[in-house]
Amino acid sequence: MIPETSHPLLSVRNLRIATSNGHPVLHDVSFDVEAGGIVALVGESGSGKTVAARAAMRLLPKAISPVGGEILFEGRDVLKMSDLEVRQVRGAKIGMVFQEPMVSLNPAMTIGAQLVEGLRLHEKLGTEAALARATEMLERVKIPNAEACLAAFPHQFSGGMRQRIMLASVMLLRPKLLIADEPTTALDTLTQREVLEVMVDLTRTFGTAVLLITHNLGLVAQYAKKVIVLERGRLIETGPVEDVLHHPKEQYTRTLIDALPKRDHGRKPVAEAAPLIEARNVEVTFSGAGNMFSTAEKKLAVRGVSLGVRPGEVVAVVGGSGSGKTTLGRAMLGLLPLSGGDVLFRERSMAAADRAAARDYRLQCQLVFQDPYSSLDPRQKIAEIVGEPLAHGAKLSRAEKAERVSAMLAEVGLAGLGDRFPHALSGGQRQRVAIARAVIRNPAFVVADEPVSALDMTIQKQILDLFRKLQENHGFACLFISHDLGAVSRVADRIVVMQQGLIVEEGSTAEVLDHPRHDYTQALLAATPTLGIAA
Repeated sequence: MIPETSHPLLSVRNLRIATSNGHPVLHDVSFDVEAGGIVALVGESGSGKTVAARAAMRLLPKAISPVGGEILFEGRDVLKMSDLEVRQVRGAKIGMVFQEPMVSLNPAMTIGAQLVEGLRLHEKLGTEAALARATEMLERVKIPNAEACLAAFPHQFSGGMRQRIMLASVMLLRPKLLIADEPTTALDTLTQREVLEVMVDLTRTFGTAVLLITHNLGLVAQYAKKVIVLERGRLIETGPVEDVLHHPKEQYTRTLIDALPKRDHGRKPVAEAAPLIEARNVEVTFSGAGNMFSTAEKKLAVRGVSLGVRPGEVVAVVGGSGSGKTTLGRAMLGLLPLSGGDVLFRERSMAAADRAAARDYRLQCQLVFQDPYSSLDPRQKIAEIVGEPLAHGAKLSRAEKAERVSAMLAEVGLAGLGDRFPHALSGGQRQRVAIARAVIRNPAFVVADEPVSALDMTIQKQILDLFRKLQENHGFACLFISHDLGAVSRVADRIVVMQQGLIVEEGSTAEVLDHPRHDYTQALLAATPTLGIAA
């Protein structure tokens, strides 16, 4: 790592940004990023984190623009540079890793073509030399079989691998400043740690400074030395990580810290009873993609798993991406065909169920999707979306249906928002809509598939508390799927750990979190970010 100099690498001074109609987005924000340092920019969605970072690269959308202040990079004001000068800085000297690599990588271009594009533009390297350097960088970010990766396309890689590829493409040019915008939001905790460790290793090797944009204070404590807290476009607090996180001066910072997941010790034990729903030796097989030269290879995604959920019980299924969590949940809902085993609902086999029993089973089971924006019809109003399940089952008059929907919206904290469309709501509000839709018919069993993985910590806490309250009020059994042991500790009675399609450990929440037996469970716990300050 290169030594820090007396002059910051990046210096933002009294930066003010506003929309085209004059509405302020950032209010006189000032901060520095020293050469070779890691600075975290934190706050909830809408706090202005990404806006401040994108302004440093002149990548703001047309609807907003700087109206005051300066952004000095190596002593030069980026806001006063010509377009040509900005293009020479962007990528070559300031690199950016975006939140969603599948969106920022071109799906129509091979990985090799995308990696060498910047090298040929900024360093005028030939194709052969550029490919050799790209291969070396892919090996640095621990991509297996790097040469073969060059000929592959983004969709052929997992989320964690795509994020490593994105990091490799940015670091190929060895920028002096790396802006990492929520680089691990949708990744499981193990992959998240791997990606961040690779990022830190690369920045140390090349002496690159990092501006880490995140809402996860656990990651800030582990990787950053300095933290800047933003709230609604205003700088609330800044200083060394140890000071800000352990001795916060402002209430907003204390609110962010308090939102970190904490175990609920007040849950009442679930009464002993026969399982409401039970998977018995369930197997689910997926066919691979074949072609004219080879047959499709089959993948066993769930391998003979047995699991029961009692009435009123919340069972958390945790594990990394590809562990079989979501596949198991969908199989228990009858949304995926079984290649082996059976699912029993109220001690009745669904494989042998008649039409009436199968319909009752489907009406009594509901699913909360991971991404509410994709699962909500953008053409329907919120009241229509929430009330749609009421079309099945007992007939209700229009007034009765409206009253039921209104009561449900009030229960999830969305009173008065029934006439809005999904795009007009925040991410947390959309997730409340998805939960309300699942619960409105008082189902017996709910599968919640990663319902808080992409939310800010404060919103995540609100959704977890809401989910716990609804579960206690309505008494439904729940399979809560997550990669985050910290999040499930707030809601789960029992935890099941899956790895490569198998259950490797299960027990009460206290047993699994306090006395993990399996190496994989211990690794998941070790990768869960906390406020313990790194040395």
